[in-house]
Order: sequence, then C-alpha cells, then structure tokens
Amino acid sequence: MSSFTDFIAGIPKAELHLHIEGTLEPELMVAIGRRNGVSLPYPDAEAARKAYNFSDLQSFLDIYYRSTAVLITEEDFYELTLAYLKKAASQQVRHAEIFFDPQSHTARGIKFETVIRGIERALVEANRTLDISTKLIMCILRHLSEREGLEMFDNALPWKHWIAGIGLDSAERGNPPEKFRTLFERAHQEGFLTVAHAGEEGGAASVRSTLDTLHVSRIDHGVHCMEDENLVDELVRTQIPLTVCPLSNIKLKVFNSMTQHNLKAMLQKGLCVTVNSDDPAYFGGYINENYIEAATALQLDRNDIIQLAKNSFIASSLSTVHKQLYLKEIDHYAFPTEQVTI
Repeated sequence: MSSFTDFIAGIPKAELHLHIEGTLEPELMVAIGRRNGVSLPYPDAEAARKAYNFSDLQSFLDIYYRSTAVLITEEDFYELTLAYLKKAASQQVRHAEIFFDPQSHTARGIKFETVIRGIERALVEANRTLDISTKLIMCILRHLSEREGLEMFDNALPWKHWIAGIGLDSAERGNPPEKFRTLFERAHQEGFLTVAHAGEEGGAASVRSTLDTLHVSRIDHGVHCMEDENLVDELVRTQIPLTVCPLSNIKLKVFNSMTQHNLKAMLQKGLCVTVNSDDPAYFGGYINENYIEAATALQLDRNDIIQLAKNSFIASSLSTVHKQLYLKEIDHYAFPTEQVTI
C-alpha cells in the first residue's frame, strides 16, 4: 500500500446505513428536476450545494424532503440508485443494505410501485454488472403516525420478495419507539429483518427502549449508548451492531468536531460498530471519506480499520457462508503474504 489512505480506500467493506434519497447529488437533482418540469428549490447545483447547511436533524430533513420532490418516475429512482451503486462499488463496497422512504414519495402522489420498480431495476443491474450485492430495507417515517406506517406496510407486502427489512427513521425527538410497537410486531411476524434509528438525537434511553420495545437486530447510529455503562455492557455481550455515520454526526451537530467523536472509544469497548455514509450527498462524503476522516481525526490504526471493515460484514444480514467469504477477502487484502483460512 502506498499510504494508509490507500489501504482504507481499497479494503472490502459493506455499507449498512445508507438512505438512497440521501444520495441525490445536486447535479442529478437539477437534471431530474428539469427533465420532469419540476420547480427546483435551487437555481442550480452550486446554489443547492451551498444550501446544504444544517443546524440539526430537523433542519436537514426540511431540505432533504424538499430536494427529493424532483423524483417522480421509475426512471428517476433507477438513475438515483444506480448512481449510488456505481459510486459505492468504486469505493470497494461489496455489499450494501439500502434504506428507502416510500412515504415521502407516496405523500406526493407517487405510486409505491413506481418507487420500488425503479430501485429494484438498478439493484438487479448492479448485482449483474458490478462487484456488489444488495438488500433493500423499507423505512417507516417516525414523525408520521403508526396508522400511516401500517398502511404503508400493508401496501408493501405484495412486494415482499424485493424487501429484506423494515426500518424506522426521520426525527427521533418526540417520536419514541413505543409509538411503533404494533408495526414492528407485524414486521417480525412477516419474517423481515428489523432495524431502527436510535441514539442520534435521543440519548442512551432511546437505544434501550428501541431494543426492549421493537426487538430490532441493529441500531442505526446509537452513538449515545456510551452514556449508559450497563447498556454498553449489554451491547458488547449481545454484539447488536451499531451503524455509525461519522460525517453525518458532525454535520448534524451530534458532535462538534470529528476529534470529539466517540467511534474509537466504541471500538475499544468491543462494540460491534460499523462506518457508513447515511446521506452522503448532503454530508460531504461517501463511505471512504467517512473512514478516512474518522481515521485521521481519531488516530485509528490499521487494526481499527480492519476491525471496522470486518464488523460491517458481521453486522450485515448476509448468510454465514457469505460473511465468511467476505471476512476471508479482508484477510487476504490486509495480509496478502499470509496463509488465511476460515
């Protein structure tokens, strides 16, 4: 390796916390908006990029939902998804578990079928032409009611063969996990993978109540778990993964600077923590940029990077056989002169 940065850029990795709508780069937003005759929120891509200035999660979401209004046709969702997958594959993402927010589109009169067909078409093409596997997770918007979430859940069931999991995202504050108890019971009954955002805006209590109430397999974000030593001990024991998004955390003021981020402390505690990009078009970087900026600020070493990359596959919903193959690939990459066995 010519440098530590090159080592990070080349290591095989999975991405488990990625909102496909959050990959809408300003240039693509403007192009799609003009194609669809949509009145754009910004005159051009440069103005849009300058407007991506947030004080908290809600101020980000306001801009995020405004920008995604340009997405109307199946082709739009296909183009959006394929652009991300090409970028991810170029950064050595071997597997991506992708969130999508259908309620943000159906509320605008876009059919669920339009959204999922466009996304699925891109996933199939990427699986065939790029060195990347994918799974799709449908997120429920927590600022809406559980009744609305259940309606979306029922509408999505005919497309279950394309949907691997159910997630919970949007504004955490004021929308506790208890609000969605019934919906997640239904998700478990239907055999979906379940994940939920917690411990980003909310504290450690939000993480604990999400685990106790929704019985999810992964916590998205989860950085505030470190406020509760007993919770940390439980998470270490159970190895429930935490999908951390460093650049997002800085952009949304969860931490004031990357040097204050607790990613390294989480690793040192033995938590199954992973690095992800969340909404990379808005937060200044895709997965490699998240790894590199965190590594630089927190003085992560080579072993930390290897562990983070391994965690990303361990935390995925891939089969045990596929996980072992990817872990072996990491070992071959990191230790090319050694004999690696499973």
